Amino acid sequence: MTGPAVALRRRPVIPSAALGMLLFVFSEAVLFSGLISAVTIARASAAVWPPVAEVPLPVAVTACNSAVLLASGLLLLLAARAHRNSLPHTRALLLGSMLTGGFFVCFQGYEWVDLLRQGLTMRSSLHGGFFYLIVGAHALHALAGLSVLSVAYVRLHQGRLKGDFLAATQVLWYFVVVLWPFLYVRVYL
Repeated sequence: MTGPAVALRRRPVIPSAALGMLLFVFSEAVLFSGLISAVTIARASAAVWPPVAEVPLPVAVTACNSAVLLASGLLLLLAARAHRNSLPHTRALLLGSMLTGGFFVCFQGYEWVDLLRQGLTMRSSLHGGFFYLIVGAHALHALAGLSVLSVAYVRLHQGRLKGDFLAATQVLWYFVVVLWPFLYVRVYL
């Protein structure tokens, strides 16, 4: 059999679950583009940004925490490759991705508590409002990503993890990971 009939029987290049997640991620990228645009306009309109009396953001410590999130993305990439090749260390790599991602989120929470204690709130200034709005929106996406990673881990442990689900998980988590450096530069620097 040749021609169009053979082409119809081939699996799609992108699994449907991953394609659905890509569409969702695209809509979320539009949301974050709007938030980044808003803070950029606010910064350009201000004489000094952040305000002089504002609580300083922990730039260096958050840069280190950012490296932890990037490592989480790398571990997921290695876990997906190991899963495709049915390697036994897939579970350890996926768990490592979850744990490093979880550390990132917990450390961000610690950072928030410290900044709140120092007086940086959503109402303290436009800078504080944008900080909590943008970083908080990212944190919600990171929590959603960690939830999906957890489901993938449970399915892997049970021997039921399908490549399509893992591909969709990768799309969501890579969005969280790749988006963060852009937010870090815009919000922290």
